[in-house]
Amino acid sequence: MLRALLSITLFCLTLAAQAQAPAAWQKAAEQLAASPQLEHGLAGIAVIDVATGKTVASTNGKLSIKPASNLKVLTTGTALALLGPDYRFETRLEYDGTIGPQGVLEGHLYLYGEGDPTLGSPLHEEASSRKALLEAWRMAIQKAGIREIRGQIIGDASLFGDQAYIPTWQWEDMGNYYAAGAWSLNWHENLHYLRFQQAQEGKPPQLKGTEPFVPGLSFTNSVVSGSPGSGDNAYIFGAPYQYERYVRGSIPAGHGEFTIKGALPNPPLLVAQELEQELRKIGVVTKGAAAIFNPKQGQRKVLHRHQSPTLAAIVMQANQKSVNLYCEVLLRAIGWRKGAAPTPEAGIKAMQEYWEGRGLDWGGVALDDGSGLSEANTVTANFLAAFMRKMALGPEGVYEAFLASLPLAGRTGSLKNTLKGTAAEGRLYAKTGTLERVRGLTGYTRSSSGALLAFSVIVNNYEGPGWEIRKAMERFLLSLCTQ
Repeated sequence: MLRALLSITLFCLTLAAQAQAPAAWQKAAEQLAASPQLEHGLAGIAVIDVATGKTVASTNGKLSIKPASNLKVLTTGTALALLGPDYRFETRLEYDGTIGPQGVLEGHLYLYGEGDPTLGSPLHEEASSRKALLEAWRMAIQKAGIREIRGQIIGDASLFGDQAYIPTWQWEDMGNYYAAGAWSLNWHENLHYLRFQQAQEGKPPQLKGTEPFVPGLSFTNSVVSGSPGSGDNAYIFGAPYQYERYVRGSIPAGHGEFTIKGALPNPPLLVAQELEQELRKIGVVTKGAAAIFNPKQGQRKVLHRHQSPTLAAIVMQANQKSVNLYCEVLLRAIGWRKGAAPTPEAGIKAMQEYWEGRGLDWGGVALDDGSGLSEANTVTANFLAAFMRKMALGPEGVYEAFLASLPLAGRTGSLKNTLKGTAAEGRLYAKTGTLERVRGLTGYTRSSSGALLAFSVIVNNYEGPGWEIRKAMERFLLSLCTQ
């Protein structure tokens, strides 16, 4: 009898604790929304119990807000669901015309891309590096017996066309690495490193060139030297396909070399130029390099095929390091692989159709891109939290790859130093998001009772320094882990 009474008592206490937790979470959400930094701003908050589908905390969850890079969870998750974690992009080295008995190619060489965002990347496996790819292509050309090319080396980016940028991206972002456009033939993350020789505070640092070298690219340098340790506050201005760029802002004073990252003006052309230079080293003469953005007719033969890392590996980098390029490529690939044009618009339509088919309400959502860089994007916290719940429900293998890609509190990515040493460390996964006066965190955590919670917390138009509102958001998320 005593054992039975004890069991009943423990059961009742458990139910009471479970009932108290949502009330505490709702109170914490309301406290965050009432933060002084949000007197004139807005916090959209939604927390859903994955197992039951019940919303356990919500404030302004139905209102449309800017998601910033929180949008990446939608793009990467959809890509995993529709394309599969093992999907790979292909890039082909091709030629047209004929190869004569003396090794003369009466035709052109082509590098045809299907969107691989890791081609020539410094972030991925050695097989995708610039050095490894140029060597592989050179060896394939030599193996074919080609000793002279009476045509050009052509970077063929016709699959996506020449509209690599989103019209609603900000002008001040153009020219910088995080606003690198997405072509079907990408190269070196579509970025270059711009090197400066540091100088004394108040004096202009001198430019030392770019890596990789970009033929024809020039800069008007208006950068000044800020105080030592002041960080990278320099910005590059320039439109796609424009080779005259302007650099403004500041870098820290010092005596060494300081590097910032800029966007390549024409990656399909640059990869063709680098292959041309690689061939010149072994005496293979060509008629120069070019890029095309419209389909070229004629039969071609394949000399070499390169497969990208798996989609799971690409998504890992996209979410851990918040790489905009990867998400813009994935958005176009989603549209293409669903039988439409490889455009952002087609990708967004395919995403909407897929998730509405799985019962996800698209209300309040309006998208222009796949990375969250456009300030025209809007979502609701309810939508993102519900999306995260749908991802957690499968299909099998997709959720596991998706979860592994998200930064882990106190451990990895943009959360490596967040909530370290707290109950959230090692159990809270989230994608961060940052734009001007926008901060967001969307992900998963487990409550103290073990319930898996999907959440989205996004603030717009906050006042004061970003770290203050970020700390308030972290306090709310910590409450999810401790109640």
